[in-house]
Amino acid sequence: MDNRLNPSIVSDAERIALVQNQIRRTQYQNTMLSIIGVLGFLMIWQFLGTTSLIDNRYLSTPLRIINLFMVKLTDPNPDGAVIGVNVMSSLTIALAGFGLAIIIGVPLGLFMGWYKGFDSFMRPLFEIIRPIPPVSWIPLTIVWLGIGLKAKALIVFFAAFVPCLINSYTGIRQTNEVLKNVAKTCGASNFTIFWKVGIPSSLTLMFAGIKVAIGNAWATLVAAEMLASSSGLGYMILMGRQFGRVDLVILGIVVIGVIGTIITQLIDIVENKVLGWKKL
Repeated sequence: MDNRLNPSIVSDAERIALVQNQIRRTQYQNTMLSIIGVLGFLMIWQFLGTTSLIDNRYLSTPLRIINLFMVKLTDPNPDGAVIGVNVMSSLTIALAGFGLAIIIGVPLGLFMGWYKGFDSFMRPLFEIIRPIPPVSWIPLTIVWLGIGLKAKALIVFFAAFVPCLINSYTGIRQTNEVLKNVAKTCGASNFTIFWKVGIPSSLTLMFAGIKVAIGNAWATLVAAEMLASSSGLGYMILMGRQFGRVDLVILGIVVIGVIGTIITQLIDIVENKVLGWKKL
């Protein structure tokens, strides 16, 4: 059959193929630009270190950091733990506090944003807690819980709790009134509208808050470990400072950055799965 006899069919098929090819090209270009950006940064960093433009006492080269990483896989010196133990210690605490913040902060923000009476009841207490820096809870948590997992997880919780609650609250408050009125017209109860209209409408901002929360969690965890801990990436950074090991400090920073990036990418994957319906 001559395709020229069906110009509309051919044009639709070609249009779909062109769109798909354009999407693939854009994704490929963005990936290549990301790789080039990272490699370019590492090359400049390596150049500054090897040409002695910056004293090695203040900045180790990427190759030395990679070599130290390989050494720390099996050597616990000088901080007393191999890199795997430090990573697992920090990751366990960060995810414990972060998970608790999501479990408590997200539902609390949703209910505060939807039910005005509950908002009036909770808002004064939240407004008192919100401006308190998470690290200021460190002395109290040490007194209450010592320097173990529970204490540091609680400190992380305070850091991640606020963005989870605020973004969930803001997201559900921005629910389209037209959608709410249509649901009411169809006879839906207030809770049904909350569950089937309000929560789906808030998901975009909710995930944005979760991404902010994971960054806050890592930042606060490192501060907590530097003040009171016997292992973890923050503790490793502190030991590097005390022993004058700039390479150890930079290794800890790099590992934290890489882990944070991986967790953020995992959250992005979950977000794309959950919010796939918005692309339809």
